[in-house]
Amino acid sequence: MVVAVPHSSGRCATVQVSLILCMSAQALRMASVLQKLITPLLTGPPEPPRNKVTVVGVGQVGMACALSILLRELADELALVDVMEDKLKGEMMDLQHGSLFLKTPKIVADKDYSVTANSRIVVVTAGVRQQEGESRLNLVQRNVNIFKHIIPQIVRYSPDCIIVVVSNPVDVLTYVTWKLSGLPQHRVIGSGTNLDSARFRFLIADKLGIHPSSFNGWILGEHGDTSVPVWSGTNVAGVSLQTLNPEIGTDSDAENWKETHRMVVDSAYEVIRLKGYTNWAIGLSVADLTESLMKNMNRIHPVSTMVQGMYGISEQVYLSLPCVLNSGGVASVVNMTLTEDEVSQLQASAGTLWEIQKDLQDV
Repeated sequence: MVVAVPHSSGRCATVQVSLILCMSAQALRMASVLQKLITPLLTGPPEPPRNKVTVVGVGQVGMACALSILLRELADELALVDVMEDKLKGEMMDLQHGSLFLKTPKIVADKDYSVTANSRIVVVTAGVRQQEGESRLNLVQRNVNIFKHIIPQIVRYSPDCIIVVVSNPVDVLTYVTWKLSGLPQHRVIGSGTNLDSARFRFLIADKLGIHPSSFNGWILGEHGDTSVPVWSGTNVAGVSLQTLNPEIGTDSDAENWKETHRMVVDSAYEVIRLKGYTNWAIGLSVADLTESLMKNMNRIHPVSTMVQGMYGISEQVYLSLPCVLNSGGVASVVNMTLTEDEVSQLQASAGTLWEIQKDLQDV
């Protein structure tokens, strides 16, 4: 708006400037706090997240995984998905309220899988919970039916992701995920015996009076009843326990170290009996795997991968072997020197899982 004053061209300019200033002040008063506070410099849509992690399933295991990943500062965005909308929203809000104490700037949740778009890693914990005394293998067909809904939607929104399967029975469901997803083998990983090995290392290290990281030992094969303890590879600071005790892990062992493996197998059942579920140890285990994948670390973990053609196994099964994990997924598998008995146990573990897999429907 311009008002002309006839007496002086200078006077006219002064009035014009005054009116413009007045209008600018009025516009400023009408602006929001955000507009007053921040002047944007970038235009266009925001950059997509570079280190996004999705957790599917917000039960006890899913939330333990989510919290462990957050506390290790591995993601620039965390997405949660579940069909239980109220619990999903509540868990999201609870984590968001702790954002001041975290280094992940964005935490989102929705039952719609579009919220998972552009994920680098998707952790699948959804499924029917294992009951007291129930074998992991008894869970299989019920959870397969759930996965037929979940997996295609994950791949639709994050076609380049790595899927880490945690739901039990984890080895069979990792195979199911591979089949349903169409992803290459190296980008479909089961949490496998990463936790079994952690339990093994804790129990033996505790008996030896040392920290678990100072004892080296591996549990391979199925995450469950037919898992295989590699006694031939157990060592402390390079000192082989089998050299010190040739009977270690056998029925002839006077010290009964074999009992330690039985405790590993029974661990989940015992925790479920005592508190109703397991969550913290598996959550920490999954965060450890996520770190190796996110940070391209090339660390070795016993995780479930396709083992057809290895150790005389002819079936298409997923079992845990020592795998090198980096940003591409399973980069390679370490060829352990196993005894004939250990190879035989690994083959038996594969056979047990194949007996379940071969009868699966719609996979």
